[in-house]
Amino acid sequence: MRRLPERGRYDRATIDAILDAMPLAHVGTVIDGAPVVTPTLQWREGDRVYWHGSAASRMLRSAADHPVCLTVSLLDGLVLARSAFHHSVNYRSVMLFGQAEKVSAPADKERLLRAFVDGLYPGRWTGLRPMTPQELKATTVLSMPIDEASAKLRCGPPKDDEADYALPIWAGVVPVQLSVLAPEPDPRNRPEVEIPATLKDLRLG
Repeated sequence: MRRLPERGRYDRATIDAILDAMPLAHVGTVIDGAPVVTPTLQWREGDRVYWHGSAASRMLRSAADHPVCLTVSLLDGLVLARSAFHHSVNYRSVMLFGQAEKVSAPADKERLLRAFVDGLYPGRWTGLRPMTPQELKATTVLSMPIDEASAKLRCGPPKDDEADYALPIWAGVVPVQLSVLAPEPDPRNRPEVEIPATLKDLRLG
């Protein structure tokens, strides 16, 4: 990491914590010689990260068995300095490089998709209609080992030029937090169906 190397982290505890805190990821690959970055949801299991999508997805077909870059980022605060040059943000991010591998066995795909759903909404899988073979076939699951990975973080107050601290200009941090709001029921829910208790305690970030 050449740019601001002091912000770099390479330990697995930091990398895993960021991956586990934010399901939204962006996957970069090359399609027909042009770079393409696609948002998706990721989840980690041990030493691998997984993501899924439609089997008809051009991006997923292009990524399988090819090098990809997967990134995850969390915005923690807006950093206001005494000069425009030193304005910044507090953040946590991870960048992974590797070769995407397709999960082929239906049983493995179903197990991983269950882990994905239950990871976001604890215990939900068992209360859902079972997945059909056609749905499983229409879903692609890709994975990548967490081998070549690095995290980059910034936290704390602004860092101004020493002479600027004497200026009568407000500086500081505006914290940013990702919050989960109250569930909004589908208007076509059956009247006897109540909001699952587990949805009332969801947290992200």
